[in-house]
Amino acid sequence: MENLENKAIFERGPENPFGKYFIGKSYLNMLSTQGISIGNVTFEPGCRNNWHIHHADKAGGQILLCTYGRGWYQEWGKQPRELHEGDIVHIPANVKHWHGAAKDSWFIHLSLEVPGENCSNEWLEPVDDAQYNKLK
Repeated sequence: MENLENKAIFERGPENPFGKYFIGKSYLNMLSTQGISIGNVTFEPGCRNNWHIHHADKAGGQILLCTYGRGWYQEWGKQPRELHEGDIVHIPANVKHWHGAAKDSWFIHLSLEVPGENCSNEWLEPVDDAQYNKLK
């Protein structure tokens, strides 16, 4: 197990209260809930969230700022994108997607919820193990 305390920018935070929508263990440290919601999300190796959609009638969506390790992001119907420290992912509203750690690496990103009208989050099915295990 890596010692993330010397490598992470922000404190890890407690176990993620949305853990039932993840395969593996993740941690969530909410850095801001005023104006824009910013969460520091830490994924143990192999951890990923379920497919999900950030719904909005106008604007909305999510931005990921990758701060440590190696992970993955995928939109429904598209190829997975490998993520590294310094990568930025802009996720439009109403796009089905998932993100999480690589099998062999811790992964940390800041999750920014883009303000919009009538925003909500819909959690969907887990990422298929066979599909995930093909990722390197």
